[in-house]
Amino acid sequence: MNVPSPLRAACFAVAVLLLACGCARPAVKPPSDDLIRAAQRVLVTKCMSKRGLAMPSAADARNPRADDALFGTGARELSVTLPTGYTVTANSDGCLASAQQQLYGDLRSWFRAQTITNNLRAEAESRMSRDPAYRAAVDRWDRCGTGRLPDAERCHQQSGLVVLRALLEAGQLRQVRALHRGDLALYRELRIRAAERSAEVLAHAPPR
Repeated sequence: MNVPSPLRAACFAVAVLLLACGCARPAVKPPSDDLIRAAQRVLVTKCMSKRGLAMPSAADARNPRADDALFGTGARELSVTLPTGYTVTANSDGCLASAQQQLYGDLRSWFRAQTITNNLRAEAESRMSRDPAYRAAVDRWDRCGTGRLPDAERCHQQSGLVVLRALLEAGQLRQVRALHRGDLALYRELRIRAAERSAEVLAHAPPR
């Protein structure tokens, strides 16, 4: 993804954690998540090995060569501009992209579908922030923070922000999901394909 350079090391560490130990994942997940993650790790490890690099662990010091091998280098070939105005980009020449290409079959389609699906809540929040009632509640909440309303519980009650946010967010999420129905369907389709290919990858993977 296109993140500021000071944050790239953090992205690398997160990727290592996900690939190496499956950490930081939802408590409840479809069985295919573990299957795809395991196959992706096998493919990434194989790719890194071909480049003369061992698969790093979260405890390893940052290695720029491993960083480049995992995420790719040069101009970012993959790009999706979200309705929020934020553009997400990535390289297609790294080992992670190579593994995803093998599993999902169409890297560009997967990158777009995954990016849009992962940012549905951000899009809903962006739409919600334009609601006059929500903006008014935020203003009331801000005034609470200035000390005009010193009691936190009274602040919650008078601003109404928490309740209004919950109501608006649910409605906006429904609308956003409807707008991206095609992308969500493609996301599910590509994950089914990846799960099938993951089973094949793991069936032929050498024993640890």
